Amino acid sequence: MNTPLATTPSALVHPSIHPDERAAREELAACYRVFAMLGWVEMIYNHITVRLPDSVTGGTASEGARRSPQFLINPFGLHYSEVTASNLVKIDLQGKVLDGSSYPVNPAGFTVHAAIHDGLPGAHCVMHTHTTAGVAVACLQGGLQQTNFYTAQLHGMVAYHDFEGITIHADEGPRLLQSIGNRNAVILRNHGLLAWGQTLPQTFAILWTLQRACEIQMATFSMGAAIPVSEEIAQRCTRDALQFSPAHGAGQDVFNALVRQVDRIDPGYRN
Repeated sequence: MNTPLATTPSALVHPSIHPDERAAREELAACYRVFAMLGWVEMIYNHITVRLPDSVTGGTASEGARRSPQFLINPFGLHYSEVTASNLVKIDLQGKVLDGSSYPVNPAGFTVHAAIHDGLPGAHCVMHTHTTAGVAVACLQGGLQQTNFYTAQLHGMVAYHDFEGITIHADEGPRLLQSIGNRNAVILRNHGLLAWGQTLPQTFAILWTLQRACEIQMATFSMGAAIPVSEEIAQRCTRDALQFSPAHGAGQDVFNALVRQVDRIDPGYRN
């Protein structure tokens, strides 16, 4: 798993690829570059994954059994700033490489992400980070507290999952899904943040809001006691926050703006 890797733009050329997979690869590669630009990186670790659509995987089998999901994940050993559309790795729920890539994948990545992609029908995209603010709040006894503008937009949206060690054991999957329920923002206690959504931009908007909530909480608590936000106001804020709603773009405009910044820095991720 720790074999040194070349840092060329691509370890694999995809001569014939479904246009929907190509679009998914470019969007996901752009997201990795956005994370790098924002500093949401942990050396070569952490993951953003996207489940490929039925148009790519073949959808549902004729006998009615659901086909095993396939998803794209970062090649293990590369920094997020080195991820491109071509070197993303296509795998199944067991972590088997499906596209002939020479890159390995990190078991700690596909174990958790596979459980969510498989167990939550709406989980098109899953993002996981170990930012300082995110891990700090995950380690806090009271977790995320309703004390700022951003936490007030996540009322009833945050789930917690207790720490079980390094996430390489498949038997944790059902417990993780039970902890998550239908909540899109997840705090993995003593570990970090996770978000999932119906689209990549929507997932990004959820994670960005959760990250900002943690950053501000950490800054506030360093100065003393915080002013609580009432349940009534938090409920109203979450109703009024439109950035997660598909009817209002579900984060697409924000994500597009960040991709434009990435394109000005280095558009090579599209290769």
